[in-house]
Amino acid sequence: MPAKRLELVRGLGPWAAAAIVVGTMIGTGIFLKPAEMASGGGSVAVVFAAWVVGGVLSLFGALSFAELGASIPEAGGEYAYLRRGFGPAWGFLFGWMHSIVGRPASAASIAAGLLRFWGFLFPAVAVPFFTWHVSLPWMGKPYDLAFTWAQPLAVVAIAVITFINYLGVRLGGQVQVALTLIKIASVLAVVVFGFALGHGDKANFQPMVPPALGLGTIGAFLAALAAGLWAYDGWEDLNLVGSEVQEPQRNFPRALVGGVVLVGAIYLLFSAACFYVLPFDTLARSTHVASDVVERFAGSSAAQWMTLAMVIAALGSLNSSLLSGARVPYAMARDGIFFNVAATIHPKFRTPGGALIFQGILTSLMVLTGTFEELTSLFIFAAWIFYGLAVVAMFRMRHSEPDLPRPYRCWGYPWVPAAFVIGAMALTVNLWLARPIRSSLGLALILFGLVFYRHWRRGATGSQRPVIR
Repeated sequence: MPAKRLELVRGLGPWAAAAIVVGTMIGTGIFLKPAEMASGGGSVAVVFAAWVVGGVLSLFGALSFAELGASIPEAGGEYAYLRRGFGPAWGFLFGWMHSIVGRPASAASIAAGLLRFWGFLFPAVAVPFFTWHVSLPWMGKPYDLAFTWAQPLAVVAIAVITFINYLGVRLGGQVQVALTLIKIASVLAVVVFGFALGHGDKANFQPMVPPALGLGTIGAFLAALAAGLWAYDGWEDLNLVGSEVQEPQRNFPRALVGGVVLVGAIYLLFSAACFYVLPFDTLARSTHVASDVVERFAGSSAAQWMTLAMVIAALGSLNSSLLSGARVPYAMARDGIFFNVAATIHPKFRTPGGALIFQGILTSLMVLTGTFEELTSLFIFAAWIFYGLAVVAMFRMRHSEPDLPRPYRCWGYPWVPAAFVIGAMALTVNLWLARPIRSSLGLALILFGLVFYRHWRRGATGSQRPVIR
């Protein structure tokens, strides 16, 4: 008699589900991207427009993903939706991108942001102790790969968070709730005390509007929007742990929609407080926006405490990113189209231990070799292609599977999901035009995964390995 196959447990309640959404979104982005948005946007109005449009686009995506998550509450999120909507090869392409490039780059970006915060507290750890000069034929000048003591510290953080999630999804969920409450309180403290004690000036909101409207303004807006969407990213992570969410038909729409609305409001208030306290040009040049705001009205000691809160925020995002990300390689390996080690479930803790370790190793390698900006740009282009495709799969399943139980139906269908798909397409095209070499290499790496897919499918057919449908 074959041994009973272990399955994941539904251990994420409504608070843990909401904490994954909010906790992943509020992380390094809100503390680092406002400066990039101000630098790229060039005016206060463009920055706020980017926050609003980014929030609306994320909300439309959350409404669409709420239907997908409630009707198909399986591990893997977009992997399950694309496989069901378009066929197994499409699901594999998402899973390959997510497992090899997307999630390791995303989690490594969060850890890289953690490095920047840590360097503010202890400047010595950010001083390079070794620099490797890399020269390639197509590069105009050598690329300097600097190594600091902060990078191995980030690897330690990745290992600790991976171990916590290895011990159980309930423990990981409880840790996420606690970290999320701490960082929401920290961000709101900047907002409240910034307005109350910041002694700001209305002149800091200048330039309020661009000096002239034209193609340059559109380019500035798209640059600010791309930066803002990294801060918003994370709303889709709950769908990756769909098979572990209790009462998915209720908790998916509540956590996704409620989480995006809450985070959008917090981001707008945070940006307003920053502009109130700091002059626009100063904010655009800042590498630690929140710390600089607090230092302006409360001194350097308070700024250090604020930076410590930013470290906690980054840990919260790293926790939810690693918790949810490992479910995709797990789901693929159980279907026979990924490395076998990722299919193992710990018999006691009932967690995808093999996938967590695999993901932790790749994330550690990336954080040792990449900067925050490089890692975020690597992630956003690839991820938003599949966000849009997943919603297209929802359209297709509305027609191909009309009897599929849908406890929640996307509000505003078909206009809301259609607007999201158009927005996702526009973003990815703009990112490709802005970074054609990096984006093309990323796309080529995704398509290269089809070579492995063909090998694994052939092996699964030959061994009659059962495939989950």
